Amino acid sequence: MTTQPHEPVTFGQTPLRIEDVLALANRQVPTRLQDDAEYRERIAKGARFLDSLLDKEGVIYGVTTGYGDSCVVAVPLEHVEALPRHLYTFHGCGLGKLLDAQATRAVLAARLQSLCHGVSGVRIELLERLQAFIAHDILPLIPEEGSVGASGDLTPLSYVAATLSGEREVLFNGERRLAADVHRELGWTPLVLRPKEALALMNGTAVMTGLACLAYARADYLLKLATRITALNVVALQGNPEHFDERLFAAKPHPGQMQVAAWIRQDLAIDAPTAPLHRLQDRYSLRCAPHVLGVLADSLNWLRGFIEIELNSANDNPIIDAEEERVLHGGHFYGGHIAFAMDSLKTLVANVADLLDRQLALLVDVRYNHGLPSNLSGATAQRAMLNHGFKAVQIGTSAWTAEALKNTMPASVFSRSTECHNQDKVSMGTIAARDAIRVLELTEQVAAATLLAANQGVWLRSRAEDARPLPPALAAMHTELSKDFPPVVEDRALEAELRLCLARIAQQHWRLHA
Repeated sequence: MTTQPHEPVTFGQTPLRIEDVLALANRQVPTRLQDDAEYRERIAKGARFLDSLLDKEGVIYGVTTGYGDSCVVAVPLEHVEALPRHLYTFHGCGLGKLLDAQATRAVLAARLQSLCHGVSGVRIELLERLQAFIAHDILPLIPEEGSVGASGDLTPLSYVAATLSGEREVLFNGERRLAADVHRELGWTPLVLRPKEALALMNGTAVMTGLACLAYARADYLLKLATRITALNVVALQGNPEHFDERLFAAKPHPGQMQVAAWIRQDLAIDAPTAPLHRLQDRYSLRCAPHVLGVLADSLNWLRGFIEIELNSANDNPIIDAEEERVLHGGHFYGGHIAFAMDSLKTLVANVADLLDRQLALLVDVRYNHGLPSNLSGATAQRAMLNHGFKAVQIGTSAWTAEALKNTMPASVFSRSTECHNQDKVSMGTIAARDAIRVLELTEQVAAATLLAANQGVWLRSRAEDARPLPPALAAMHTELSKDFPPVVEDRALEAELRLCLARIAQQHWRLHA
């Protein structure tokens, strides 16, 4: 992927887009914190208002009370300063794999953007330190399991609060380090979190939202890649290009579906002469590809709305309104919109896996591939009995597709009552986001396998005596692919090539449809 120069991402009152989070997560863009005097005063005013309430011995959830079910337990003023450390300490019980570096950067960005609204009662110093973590690429080691998605991502975000305070571990300069040592090396004093600051850091939707931003970007590229793979397979299988006629799609004008059909027409250069048709109507995995991929295309816009509103929201509790001098107790930590978006996205993406899996099944089967060799083997006639081409790749693709489909069970309907029935209805948004990432991983594996098989099919078709020139877009793609993935003539282990293809997909290496 060719990266374009980016303006710095500014955390403050300017809304962020998914693309900003992606660029930041990939270390493609510098960051800064809005620092004009008016903005700094807005942030400071919230912290001062909280201090004034403490002086008056006001009752504020999580500041002068215990947390969650313990909100009825008053905390004497002499212990208020100790409460934030207790919050991130007892939540230090995450398990599972650690979030990778890209995901961790997205989480830090989502949390900082939420706190920048100035209604969380935190100091400007906390925002500056969190932005410095991003700028210096100091990444808290965050276990990915342990959140039910309301009261926010408490357990995973406790690792952010703790490392800002010089506790637990971070990844810095590629090494796993004690957070205290990194602070010392940089000449920083670890933060001593003020009342409400640990709660403000932890009581929000940053983990699920950061993951959702990354999932969205991957799904957007996968849509375009699956469209290109479909066009290659229409050529390899000598399909009927009239299935993508513009007039046909005007009769059922879902915009995304029309867009996918237009991309396929562009790839196939429909106005050019075509090969003789084997079937008046192709099987559904070719003929209905715009209808399958179009659902994802049409859904991305509203998914973006859900994700970006959450990204640019204040989603902790309570909300501190310093202007009106009010403390508003509510439930903005509830991740229902992200949960629904991710449950929806994983179903949309798994359908892409199923589509491409079916296309690959046609490619390898001599009953349906219109004259291509069995399993797409490029072996000579004398060696054909020894060679099996893409047979095992098709088996693997079937396995990856089945696992992707299995993981589409919606997480949001598995709400569990937790924490002494205080959190008695929870979103499961973080589990939904993690599921979506896993479904994307599996579907990208299916896409890699089907792309290599499609490229093999196009190569085999090009060797026929009556072969026609490839349309320009597909010819360019075939030439580029062939540099890294030569034709399979004699059987070879394809794992390394599949992994290289996956790396190319992760980099969004191929320039596809705008």
